[in-house]
Amino acid sequence: MTEPLPSAEVFIATSVDGFIARPDGDIAWLVGRPTPEGEDFGYAAFMDGIGALVMGRQSFDKVTQFAEWPYPVPVIVLSRSPGAVTVPEALRNRVRVSATAPADLLRDLGRQGVRRVYVDGGQVVRAFLAEGLIRRMIVTLIPVLLGQGRPLWGHGAGDVELALVGARQFANGFVAVEYRA
Repeated sequence: MTEPLPSAEVFIATSVDGFIARPDGDIAWLVGRPTPEGEDFGYAAFMDGIGALVMGRQSFDKVTQFAEWPYPVPVIVLSRSPGAVTVPEALRNRVRVSATAPADLLRDLGRQGVRRVYVDGGQVVRAFLAEGLIRRMIVTLIPVLLGQGRPLWGHGAGDVELALVGARQFANGFVAVEYRA
């Protein structure tokens, strides 16, 4: 009998036109937005029960520039060239780099007892979608049109049917939409 795979889940923000970063990777349009005091847009509730986070190298490179490491769970950086990814010394006990295929990675995490996996980064989200592995998505629309940039969508998996779980509007104009796949 095969163990069920952990639930692969997405929590991500995108411009209204579907971009997660400018063409050069800049996310100042997102992180510089006014935020109602104390509002985390559902992030803490989403993270409750997450056992691991899988992200791409570009996302990892961006996050290592933050003042503080934001993740309380183990992080796996997916890369086609794992030897080219540099993990800062301070993160070596929290981050590992892998070239493992998404389904195999989920199986490995499941054997380790992980039940929910946060999937982050455009290329990684698209790879998991293409393999039919995403079970839940919370996409927060930021009220801006970028016109061009790094897209979230374009997974090449054909139609992916989603069931709306709910939507939540925030005072600053953000709209979080939750789907089950």
